[in-house]
Amino acid sequence: MAGNTNFNEILSTTLKNYIPKLADNVFTARPLFYALTNGQTIRRISGGATIVVPIIYGTNSTAASYEAADTIATTAQTGISAAEYNWKQYAATVTITGIEEAKNNGEAQIIDLLEGKIMQTEETIIENMNTMFWGDGTGNSNKDWIGLDLIVTKPNTTLGGIDPTAAGNSWWASTESDENGALALTSMANVYNTISVGNDQPSILIGTQAVYESYEALLQPNLRYTDARVADAGFQNLLFKGAPVTYDSACTTGELMFLNSKYLRLVAHTETWFQPTPFVRPTNQDARYAQILCYGELTCSNRARQGYLFGIT
Repeated sequence: MAGNTNFNEILSTTLKNYIPKLADNVFTARPLFYALTNGQTIRRISGGATIVVPIIYGTNSTAASYEAADTIATTAQTGISAAEYNWKQYAATVTITGIEEAKNNGEAQIIDLLEGKIMQTEETIIENMNTMFWGDGTGNSNKDWIGLDLIVTKPNTTLGGIDPTAAGNSWWASTESDENGALALTSMANVYNTISVGNDQPSILIGTQAVYESYEALLQPNLRYTDARVADAGFQNLLFKGAPVTYDSACTTGELMFLNSKYLRLVAHTETWFQPTPFVRPTNQDARYAQILCYGELTCSNRARQGYLFGIT
């Protein structure tokens, strides 16, 4: 076939080199992604039948003062468990048709064409993943990854194999509160304080644009402080009790999430995280294809530190 004989090699090499930038662009594009990755690395593991997340939900009863030859308690302890999450998969395809190949035969033209295709794919991944991480994992016939709609807004639903409604499992439930009207600072404070313990507090609040503007209207102009780090990442924000408040177009109407990102972790498979496949040409199509593959899941290790307000009008 006429054309650049190194076409596949140029395409595959260019795609592989662009992938780190693509992944970085995806996970700095939305407030939720920022909250999941800022200050923490994505947890990478090499395999396993499931993703196991250790959970501490009780204290050690043997910890106590003693005197001289007092007996020190050696009682076996409970209070440690684990949540198990199934691996999920995500993919996007980059396609170069035969006519596009013919029109872009030079190496520089090939690279320009592919970069345009990657940019299109990048924007699609950003939109689709962002929507998915706000869902409950039941989308696309339960193939979607877990999102905040399960972790936070369904506090009585099983997560990670743990049923919060079972006896002794009340520690595995998020906090929900019905505003049933206009946003009030007292309601925000109640949710914030309920899911805080000492200095373990929500790290970010995310709602809709309307909810964000309602909060903005509650503040005096001279009290509209912002978090410089979130602002530098490109997101408008205001502070509430030291935590940035911002908005995301995928958030459900009338909701405001109080997230402690310390306990929300994206888990990625070591070998397959934005991993590009070689470009191939099917026997029955005038085109070349490569996939960008991801294996992983969004996990939570402390559901009780997450909360939300709903019914905000």
